[in-house]
Amino acid sequence: MKIAIIGAGNVGGTLGTAWARKAGHDIFFGVRDPQSEKTQALVKKLAGKARPGSAAAAAAFGEAIVLTVPWPAAEAAIRSMGNLRGKILLDATNPLAMGPDGLGLEIGHSISAGEKVQGWAAGASVFKTLNTTGFGNMAEPVYHGVKSVMFVAGDDAANKPKVIALVADLGFDVIDAGPLRNARLLEAHAMLWIELSLKRGLGRDWAFARLRR
Repeated sequence: MKIAIIGAGNVGGTLGTAWARKAGHDIFFGVRDPQSEKTQALVKKLAGKARPGSAAAAAAFGEAIVLTVPWPAAEAAIRSMGNLRGKILLDATNPLAMGPDGLGLEIGHSISAGEKVQGWAAGASVFKTLNTTGFGNMAEPVYHGVKSVMFVAGDDAANKPKVIALVADLGFDVIDAGPLRNARLLEAHAMLWIELSLKRGLGRDWAFARLRR
């Protein structure tokens, strides 16, 4: 599949690398400076499976678009892509902001970042996913033979199997988390992973998993 990744930082670069190497997908990184040393090194590492360019060019290329920019840049990044009607958009953002108790969620009880993204990306099919763990787990989601879990929330039932398959290509145990409004739950779940990792001593080398009796 042709995948446009908006942003080439830790999350975007990791996802692009994993999709290209594990499943042979073609990657287009939509970035502000395609000629930057970091972006060029990333593209070179992927040896013909990736290219850089503007966000608009990436969106035109992609059968699926993955939004990985920091939350404050999300709206501008979406608007810079142009007409997204009919596109599949995976929203990997979390609405993080500093508050009186440190890092937390800027919104979440009455609306989610995923729902805000849907409002900005008119006509696109938005799915909330790839936001509930760190980029290290996106590169290596399997622990001692057990797949860590990743959720997908979205309203487009016809395209949801495609998104689930894309996320599964990374090595995750993928769970359909229901409609896009459940992004409110997934963003809070992400905050729990961040809290435990950064403040409660667990570090980054752990993940949530699904166990069944």
